[in-house]
Amino acid sequence: YFLVVNTRLQVEHGVTEQVSGVDLVAWMVQLAAGTLLPLHTLKPTLRGASIQVCLYAEDPARNFQPSTGVLTEVCWPAGAQAGPGAHPLRLDTWVERGTEVPAHYDPMLAKLIVTADTREAALAALQQALAATRIAGIETNLAYLRQVLAEPTFQQGRQTTRFLGTLRHVAQAFEVLDGGVQTTVQDWPGRQGHWDVGVPPSGPMDAYAHRVANALVGNAADAAALECTMAGPTLRFHTAAVVAVTGAPAPVTLDGVPMPMWQAIAVPAGGVLAVGRLVDTGCRLAIAVGGGLDVPLYLGSRSTFTLGQFGGHAGRTLRVGDMVHLAAPQAALDQGRAGRGTPASLQPAIGHHWDVGVLYGPHGAPDFFTPDDVAMFFGTDWQVHYNSSRTGVRLIGPRPQWARRDGGEAGLHPSNIHDNAYAIGAIDFTGDMPVILGPDGPSLGGFVCPAVVVDAELWKLGQLRPGDTVRFHRLSLDQAAQRSAQLEAALATLSGSGADPQQAQLPAAPQDDATACPSPIVLEDPARDEVPAMVIRQAGDRYLLVEFGPLVLDIELRLRVHVLMTALQARQAAGGLPGLIDLTPGIRS
Repeated sequence: YFLVVNTRLQVEHGVTEQVSGVDLVAWMVQLAAGTLLPLHTLKPTLRGASIQVCLYAEDPARNFQPSTGVLTEVCWPAGAQAGPGAHPLRLDTWVERGTEVPAHYDPMLAKLIVTADTREAALAALQQALAATRIAGIETNLAYLRQVLAEPTFQQGRQTTRFLGTLRHVAQAFEVLDGGVQTTVQDWPGRQGHWDVGVPPSGPMDAYAHRVANALVGNAADAAALECTMAGPTLRFHTAAVVAVTGAPAPVTLDGVPMPMWQAIAVPAGGVLAVGRLVDTGCRLAIAVGGGLDVPLYLGSRSTFTLGQFGGHAGRTLRVGDMVHLAAPQAALDQGRAGRGTPASLQPAIGHHWDVGVLYGPHGAPDFFTPDDVAMFFGTDWQVHYNSSRTGVRLIGPRPQWARRDGGEAGLHPSNIHDNAYAIGAIDFTGDMPVILGPDGPSLGGFVCPAVVVDAELWKLGQLRPGDTVRFHRLSLDQAAQRSAQLEAALATLSGSGADPQQAQLPAAPQDDATACPSPIVLEDPARDEVPAMVIRQAGDRYLLVEFGPLVLDIELRLRVHVLMTALQARQAAGGLPGLIDLTPGIRS
């Protein structure tokens, strides 16, 4: 009835402004009582303009079908107020981040109402409000509302009831037709700064393939992309985009036509990109889309941590029917990225045997292992266990002899120690079985680690397939730094900031250096007066493990650890420790 009254006033009597809501309500009451005067005798008081939109959990790209799930991000415009009042922006809603939207009732999530002196001002204010609104986790009509308000027909006030029927909505997204085995959104370097409370960095298992895919489509190194395990997804793109698929060999098709890997591919609107099962070797793929993926930041990262059910798209792996929005799909198209490829010299060889460079330590001989154990560790071709994941890669091989009969206070097995902080890539002996800790692994635990995979070799963990064999090679810190520099130089050539890509090379297979780091201990400070002994151990090329006192459970040592950590955090906050990324407290470390 509001619409009928306003339309008749405009058409029959030339009233060009919206009538106030108070007047309309009064007229509705009078109409029901049979006392409403003829319309041409009414003298409405024109008091500005008001526009309302309704935000629904429905998908405009698929005939407005309802959408259900958990809201992983809910952001409203600053200054929005609930309920009627004098404020120009009113918000009526029942949802917040974490709300589950079920399929049992009306899918309306919110109403946004703006009031201004003129219709033009109200329209501008509403456009600003919708631009500042973000809803993630499920599909909504938010993008559709923005499109309606931007249409010239609506802005000029010429819309009729047929207007929306002529409006074609194009979703800036791809639709998941098949999610593959385990496809998640990840970004590099992941979620940093929360290791002290047990939140792992996550991020890509094969960071090299991930970063190359982003470079091929013109993205920044930290743009979110897809990581796929053993088999890729099938995606229908609702808008034109440029994509790149890298990693282990797998069949890639666009609308049924085979496409190359390690190359940027132009996908037309409506195109279906299908990535099949890995052919024979490797374990993971990366799929980057030009402009990146528009998923919310959670604790500073867009990476998915499936065990914690947060990050990425809805905090989980992709499922059939998901719509994943693109941040800027035309970015790579505008730069002409399609067709750009990766030189063969920068495509890693992916086979069934892996040589992986490590740094010895933090725990070694003679404290925890015998010299024969260390020789056995570096001289064995370890087999990848079928029960491996992003949390850790289990290995099958010989049992150590151990330098201790048991773990003392820490446990009955000689691998047991008091909980200490772990490095990503640490090879953790849980009993007699080694486990390479991945990006979703624990921040601390009570097992010894004889070696840590160096930063430049971590990408190989993402390609370890059950049944593959792994040989660990001891490197020096200088050798690890050289490999990192060479890897970064190779990536810089692909992003256009380095030398000729045809001249770039990946680091060669690591070779054992028996003289490198004969001891994992970097520094020993003996006990004196009331100050306990301190030992600093290397844990790969990116971590140091600091330990206090003897291997006993002592609350004083734990308090000393806490005081040191808070002092370092204070210096870090003041800008005094620019190289420090994460701190993790253990029992005495």
